[in-house]
Amino acid sequence: MVYNAAETRYDKMVYRRVGQSGLKLSALSLGLWHNFGDVDRLANQRDLLHYAFDHGITCFDIANNYGPSAGSAETNFGKIFHDDFQPYRDEMVITSKAGYYMWPGPYGEWGSRKNIIASCDQSLQRTGLDYFDIFYSHRPDPETPFEETALALDQIVKSGKALYIGISNYDPEQTAAITAIFNELKTPFIIHQMAYNMFNRKPEAGLFDVLADEKKGAIVFSPLAQGLLTDRYLHGIPEDSRANRKDSPFLSVADVDQRLAQIKQLHAIAESRGQTLAEMSLSWDLRENVVASVIIGASRVSQIEDNLKAIDHLDFTDTELAQIDTITK
Repeated sequence: MVYNAAETRYDKMVYRRVGQSGLKLSALSLGLWHNFGDVDRLANQRDLLHYAFDHGITCFDIANNYGPSAGSAETNFGKIFHDDFQPYRDEMVITSKAGYYMWPGPYGEWGSRKNIIASCDQSLQRTGLDYFDIFYSHRPDPETPFEETALALDQIVKSGKALYIGISNYDPEQTAAITAIFNELKTPFIIHQMAYNMFNRKPEAGLFDVLADEKKGAIVFSPLAQGLLTDRYLHGIPEDSRANRKDSPFLSVADVDQRLAQIKQLHAIAESRGQTLAEMSLSWDLRENVVASVIIGASRVSQIEDNLKAIDHLDFTDTELAQIDTITK
C-alpha cells in the first residue's frame, strides 16, 4: 500500500528554532538508537516512522553505530525511506553521526579526518540518501586536534553531503574551543546533542551558557532517564523492565531504588498538572530556551502517542519549577 502522509500532520506540533540559524526542529524528534536494528521487526519500524511523521515529527535522529547490529538502523531507515518517504524528503530533517566504534583497525572510530569522512560516506550509502540535514561529531577525540575534526566536518558540508553540522557529548570548554574554529571557517555549525533530564542536569553547569552565548541550539537525548522518569517503576520493578535486565548497562535495580522517593514526588507534581510523569519530563526539558528539540525513543506507536501529549502543556509555574528543583538538585 502506498503511504500518504496525514494532511493534518502540521496542525498541533510546535517547531522551535535552532539557535539563531534558519532551521526549525519539531519539539519532539524520533531517535533510532533502539528498536530499529536488524533484530527488530521492519513492519513495526515502519509503523513508528509513519505515526511520528503523521503527527508532525519531522526530525529523525540516527548514528552510524545504531542497531544492533551496528549500521542496521541506517539500513532499515533507508529501506523505509525509499519505499515511503521519498516524496517528503524536503519536509524531513534526517541526521547521523560519526565517532563511536564502527569498524576494526585504527580508523574505525573517533574524530580523525579519515574516520569522519569515511563514516559519512558509509552512512549515506546505507541510508540511500544524497545528503544529511545535520551531521554530527558524536564525541570529542582526545588524540585528534579539534582543527582536524572541524575541517573534516566543514568539508562534508562544502561537498554537499550535509546542510548543517552538530557536535555531541562535548563539555563546555570543548564546545567553546571547536565553536571558535567553526566560526573562523564559517561552517554552519548550529547544534549540540547531549543527555539532559531532571536527574541529569549537567548541561546547566556551563554548557547551556556556552551555547546561548554562541547563539547555538541544543537537542537532548535520554529525557526520561532510561525510563526512570515515567510511571513504570512507581509500584515496583516489572519483570520485563529495562532495570530488571542483567544486560542493561544504563539502568539497574539499584538505580530505581535510589531514585524511587524522588520519582514519587515528581509523579505527584505531574498529576497536579494533568500530565503523566513522562509527559511532564519532556515538557520540562523544553522549558530551556536553548533546547530546540527532545529526542524520544519508542518501541510501540502508543509510546509516541503518549509522548506527543507533552506538547499540550509546555508552561510551568514558578512554584512548580521550584518544587522540581528542590526534588532533583
